[in-house]
Amino acid sequence: MGEVCAMTDRIQEIMKAVRVHPDVERALAWIHADVERTIEEQIELTEIAAPSFQEDLRGERFKEKLEALLLEDVRVDRVGNVTGIRRGVGDGPTLLICAHLDTVFPAGTDVSVKRRAGRLFAPGIADDGRGLATVLGLARALQESGIKTRGDILFGATVGEEGLGDLRGVKALFRDQARTDVASSDHVPRIDGFVSMEPGSPARTTYLATGSRRYRITFYGPGGHSFGDFGTPSAIHALGRAIAKIADLRPPSHPKTTFNVGGVSGGTSVNTIAQSASMLLDLRSNDVAELGALEEQALHAVHAACEEENHGIERPHLRVEIEKIGDRPAGEQSPDAPIVRASLAAARVLDLEPGLDQAQSTDANVPIHLGIPSVTLGGGGDCGGMHTLEEFFDPSGSHIGVQHAFLTMLALVGVRDAWEPILEKRSAKPTL
Repeated sequence: MGEVCAMTDRIQEIMKAVRVHPDVERALAWIHADVERTIEEQIELTEIAAPSFQEDLRGERFKEKLEALLLEDVRVDRVGNVTGIRRGVGDGPTLLICAHLDTVFPAGTDVSVKRRAGRLFAPGIADDGRGLATVLGLARALQESGIKTRGDILFGATVGEEGLGDLRGVKALFRDQARTDVASSDHVPRIDGFVSMEPGSPARTTYLATGSRRYRITFYGPGGHSFGDFGTPSAIHALGRAIAKIADLRPPSHPKTTFNVGGVSGGTSVNTIAQSASMLLDLRSNDVAELGALEEQALHAVHAACEEENHGIERPHLRVEIEKIGDRPAGEQSPDAPIVRASLAAARVLDLEPGLDQAQSTDANVPIHLGIPSVTLGGGGDCGGMHTLEEFFDPSGSHIGVQHAFLTMLALVGVRDAWEPILEKRSAKPTL
C-alpha cells in the first residue's frame, strides 16, 4: 500500500510540473484559442457519412488532416485504420491516441449538422465526432507548441468500433504489430500505452473493459399450413422457447453480467408455420469467466428449445444454426496503474473533480485484455441522445477535454530536459 501511495504522489508531482512548464502553459492557452477550429473539424468529419464497414471517405479526409500536420508515416492500413506518428527525441515509449471513424447509423442517414440554442445536432456529432476532433486538436497543439517528447506518439482513427464492427480496426492494429510477415505499409510499431478518445467529461476515466459475445441464431424447419400441417415443428415457436429460456437466466450483478435479445425476424404470414426464424443475442460481462458461463447457459437454452420443439416427432425436422457475429474481449487493470493515475492527476491540475467510470466497451477493450496500459478519456463538452437521430453536442467548455488529454499524453511519454516518461516501454508485442 505504501508503494502505491508513493507512486501516486510521484505522478501527482510530475503532473504539477507538467502543468506549470512554460511551454505547456502556452500550449494550453493555444488549445483554448483553437476551440472554434476544433469544433469546425468535428462538424466537417461528422458530415462525412461513415457507417461501420463504410468508413473510407471519412478515413481519407482524416488522413489528409494528419498529413497537413506534418506527421510521419501517415497511412491507411489493410482494414482502413488511419495512423500517423510524431517521433520523440529519445528511447521512450510509444503511445497510441485514437478515436473511431464509424457510426451506428446506416447509409442514407442525414448527417448534416444543425445548430440550435448553442448545441450541435447530428447523428454521430458526439460519438465519435468529438473523439476524432480531439485527436486532431492534440496533434495540432503538439505541432504548434514545438514541445519535444521523449517517446513517440501515434495519432490515429480506427474502423469498426461500433456494433457489428466488433472492434475490427483495433484488433487488426494489435495483430499486425507483432507480425513479421505483414507488408511494410501495414507495419505497426510496438504500442506501450493506449488512449481512446470518446465523448464525455474529461473528469471521468474509464479503465475497465466490458466484454461481449454476440450471436445470430436461426431456426430452420419444413414449414407448412397452420391448419393442414398442424403439429409440424415451427421455427418461430422454437425461437420463442429459446427467448423464454434465456429470459429466465439469472446472471450475477457483481461482476455486472447481462443478456439481451436485440432483434427477431421470421415467418411469412399469419396462417403459415414458419420455415425460419432468427434472433440477435448480446451477452456482456466485466469478467471473462462470467461471460463464458453466461454464454454456455444461453447456448444450452437454444439447443434445449430446438429439442423441445422437435419432441414427439418421429423424424425431427427442425434444426438450429448458431453464428458468432461479435467477440469483444473483457479486461481489467488496477485503478492504481500509472496511466490511470496520470489521467486523474491531469484532471486535478485543471481543477476538475476526477473519478473512475464504470466499465465500458470501447477500442480500449483490446489493449486492456492484452495487459497494455490503456484508458478511455472524454473529449469535453456536453452531449446526449447518443445512437439516436437526436444526438447532440454542446461545445461549452469543450477545450478542457483537449487540455486534459494533452497533459495526460505529455506526462506519459515524457518531455526532453523536463521529465521522464510515466509510461514504461514494453519488452514484447502481445497479440490477440
